Amino acid sequence: TILGVVTLGLYIYYINYTQDVTYIPNKNHVKTDNTLSSLLFAIVVATLVHTYVMQPYTIPSSSLEKSLLIGDFLFVSKFHYGARTPQTAVALPMVHDSIPLIKAKSYLNWPQIPTFRFPGIQKIERNDIVVFNWPVDTVKTMFGDNSGQYTYKPVDKKTNYVKRCVGIPGDSLSIKDGVVMINGKPLLLHDRQKLQFSYDVVTDGNRFDYNYLIHDLKLNPNEIGAISETQFIFQCLTDETANRLRNNPIVKSVTKKLTTAGESDIFTGHPGWNRDNFGPIYIPGKGQTVALNTQSLPYYKQIITEYEHNDLKVTGDEIRINGKVVNSYTFQQDYYWMMGDNRHNSQDSRYWGYVPFENVVGKPVFIWMSLDQNVPWAKAIDKIRWERLFTTVGGSGEPVSYFKYFVIVLAAWFGYDFYRKRKAKRNS
Repeated sequence: TILGVVTLGLYIYYINYTQDVTYIPNKNHVKTDNTLSSLLFAIVVATLVHTYVMQPYTIPSSSLEKSLLIGDFLFVSKFHYGARTPQTAVALPMVHDSIPLIKAKSYLNWPQIPTFRFPGIQKIERNDIVVFNWPVDTVKTMFGDNSGQYTYKPVDKKTNYVKRCVGIPGDSLSIKDGVVMINGKPLLLHDRQKLQFSYDVVTDGNRFDYNYLIHDLKLNPNEIGAISETQFIFQCLTDETANRLRNNPIVKSVTKKLTTAGESDIFTGHPGWNRDNFGPIYIPGKGQTVALNTQSLPYYKQIITEYEHNDLKVTGDEIRINGKVVNSYTFQQDYYWMMGDNRHNSQDSRYWGYVPFENVVGKPVFIWMSLDQNVPWAKAIDKIRWERLFTTVGGSGEPVSYFKYFVIVLAAWFGYDFYRKRKAKRNS
């Protein structure tokens, strides 16, 4: 069984066509051996599918709210952008960086092997939703470690993030009053994309009806904060929802919260830059060369040292890479700019910069289940978002559920199977 799995069936071909084999009709099968063989085969096949074809993923946060909801269960295609071979040689199959329930580390840091990416069927484009390994996933006190040391994770074991690509190699990107600008023009949005921002909401003192907020406006209660009896912060309003809220009789004003002051934790730490006003920056691609000096270095330092593994030393105005004085740098891979649609509630490239192509995991393509976190399990029927079952992530127009067609095909198959067996029994 092991040889058959490891050689992808070629060993069986070898035995059948090169060896003198004899069929034993009444072989005494050992149940335990058969069970273990079947289990091993299933694990290996599932791991191969998980690694190179399709991976399940659950949406953990609201950064892509309206397009992908908390509680959506997805299938992520590995082959759209090219499947990536594992870098971590020793790891438990079918899990990521930790073992479920006990939260223990699921892999060994050593040995690390060279990784290879198979050719994909498409390139990452603007507005694509992408799953990737969080580039700056260097976490303190992970897996119950209280030593105070930082944990450096291999690329393929860094935390999986899902964001929307807003900038591709060669783009000049900036943000002006919350609007993403690409090459000097506002980024064209996907027709399913609905941006959200934080708003200050002032009321006359009357309380909001819970059902109105949750069921009518489709808001997440965890993203609504009260400042006083009449002042609230809504972190997740689309323009459409903000206008609906303005028409509520208890609401006196709804104002978008755009940041004007600089933020210290913004990418590069540039004074005056923040989540709503940022840039411009240049997004580099493989083979492209940029001038390198003390002014441009902060934009690319992380790429040069962390992602492309060069030794960088700066003495005054002199920049040395791998011991050589340089005034330019040529990039070894493509980079992307990833952001959440929930612009004011998303940890994204505005805070940690470029995403290397080597970190790309895959493309979400299909939602097979969706559970509403605001509905208790006691109301299981209502907890399931039926309209989202078996819907595609991409495409134009409102998502269409194919669940009813799946049920029809399933019922037809079981009906046919029942009829076939009944007919065979009559004939015998």
